[in-house]
Amino acid sequence: MSIVSLARFQFAMTTIYHFFFVPFSIGLALVVAIMETAYIVTKKKEYLKMTKFWGNIFLLSFAVGVVTGIIQEFQFGMNWSDYSRFVGDIFGAPLALEALLAFFMESTFLGLWIFTWDMVNPKLHAVFIWLVTFASMISALWILAANSFMQHPVGYSIKNGHAVMTDFKALLTNPQLWYEFSHVIAGAIVTGGAVVAGLAAFRLLKKKVESPAFYKKSLKIGLVVTLFGSIAVLTAGDLQMKALVREQPMKFAATEGLYKDTGDPAAWTLIAWANENQHKRIWGVDLPYVLSILAYDKPSGAVQGLNSVNKQLVKKYGARNYYPPVNAVFWSFRIMAGFGTLMLLVSLLGLILARKKKQLLYKQRWMLWVLGLCTFAPFLANTAGWLVTELGRYPWTVYGLFTIKQSVSPNVSVASLLTSNIIYFLLFTGLAITMVSLIVREMRKGPDHDESLSEQEKKDQQVDPFDKGAFE
Repeated sequence: MSIVSLARFQFAMTTIYHFFFVPFSIGLALVVAIMETAYIVTKKKEYLKMTKFWGNIFLLSFAVGVVTGIIQEFQFGMNWSDYSRFVGDIFGAPLALEALLAFFMESTFLGLWIFTWDMVNPKLHAVFIWLVTFASMISALWILAANSFMQHPVGYSIKNGHAVMTDFKALLTNPQLWYEFSHVIAGAIVTGGAVVAGLAAFRLLKKKVESPAFYKKSLKIGLVVTLFGSIAVLTAGDLQMKALVREQPMKFAATEGLYKDTGDPAAWTLIAWANENQHKRIWGVDLPYVLSILAYDKPSGAVQGLNSVNKQLVKKYGARNYYPPVNAVFWSFRIMAGFGTLMLLVSLLGLILARKKKQLLYKQRWMLWVLGLCTFAPFLANTAGWLVTELGRYPWTVYGLFTIKQSVSPNVSVASLLTSNIIYFLLFTGLAITMVSLIVREMRKGPDHDESLSEQEKKDQQVDPFDKGAFE
């Protein structure tokens, strides 16, 4: 257990856990905004019920996302201080804009949305949740502007051993930013739709379910959002992978498990396993022509392997091991792409079966089980995608400029890192249990819970905590 490995594990743990809730809250905010807009247009009370019911689950995801985000950012100063010193002049601007502009906007309009039911015009109230959705996406944009610099540094110069921003516009026009942003937002849309559809499917599996029409309508909306998001995420992912062929050939070769240069045309490896110590593939199943089509949109063209790219990097940056963890990157990519394709097919099939004339979906328990289990699919896909993005950049924190070993804080110890790892693990486990239990409780309450309360119970829930009588 070295300092570098423990620091990397801690950052991976905090970042992955935080990233469970980023696409969750962005996507669910969009779904809730769509539901409230449907209420404004149709005046149907069922859409208002959906807005409030799924809005409660969105608020839970937002709250936990804020907590985990604070812990995740704390890592920069705690374990990666040398990295923070190196990129601080560049990261300062986008991270400040994220906090002062996007997050404040998101929090302000979320507060207005929560506390102004029946107090403002319904159309204005719907605008609040759309502004929350927009602000959450802009927040992601600024964070990804910083991350895209790590992937593809632009608009900088090196002064006194530090990266200094010379062109802020270059950060915003960085092609890597827009590949990442479109991919992340599309993944968030899928997450929001899949969660709503999956949780609704679980409720419909109950033998005696209250308000079945409510969950059927919610499921259909979730499927539509999931289908749209799945098409977008596969398109964005395809464009991002094509860019890797040019910008990060080592990462691209790792996602395909290629140690040797391919022939022309290039075959795509469906499944494989590599001996990372000997830098060679042990076994694999190849599909002819497919990799050329995926990489170049034509059935011809060769792809460089890890060994060739490593020689080029040694010549350019000096003697060092530039091989990423190939098996982890290879299988993470397939998990991401596999679940992305699965959600596209499942949402399409679900909508076909849910057509008004026959509505076969609600009679097929096996399909409801599939939809329910797909609640977890976007979380696995999002996590796998970020593993590809970050592990594939090894050994760099900032590609071509700063390595992982250079980035670690010089004053941390194995004991302190091990202790904080245990504490964070227990904290995140507690948060996860709390989050899941609260969602389950909301689902069990059902959409008609508020209407079933007595007038006195409603008044008790609306007590102003700052009113002097609240404590009497």
